[in-house]
Amino acid sequence: MLIEIPDKYFLVSGTGEASTPLNAFDCALLNSGVGNTNLVKMSSILPPGCKKIEPIKLPYGALVPLAYASKTSDVKGEMITAAVAVAIPEDDSLPGLIMEYSSRGHKEDIENIVIDMAKSGMAMRNFQIKNIYSASVEQKVKRIGVAFAAVVLWK
Repeated sequence: MLIEIPDKYFLVSGTGEASTPLNAFDCALLNSGVGNTNLVKMSSILPPGCKKIEPIKLPYGALVPLAYASKTSDVKGEMITAAVAVAIPEDDSLPGLIMEYSSRGHKEDIENIVIDMAKSGMAMRNFQIKNIYSASVEQKVKRIGVAFAAVVLWK
């Protein structure tokens, strides 16, 4: 195996504003605590037995596996939101499920949608849910804005 299976995870979110979409995205990464790393976007499976921890300071340049949602907009005054949810199964030998969603709209609405997505995904797998954790952030666009939320996996 090239990469060890992560055994910890944490949720982060942040926003950014800048004069270009890429700079706004970079700002959101810095504000969420995952800036100055190399993000490895993954699909949405949480390894069995992974433990939730508080966010940690990541080493500069680290390869960081995560599942994330982001929304970029250049429409001044528009409200944008990104959200993630992690569904943990009752059976610790089964994998958890991460869902990501972003859209125009308010934090409460988008977070409810991503939580419902996690519930639906667990039902498709016939997994009973022990817990669902979520994180979201909204941004009222001033120039070019980005809302970013992620589940970071770590070993």
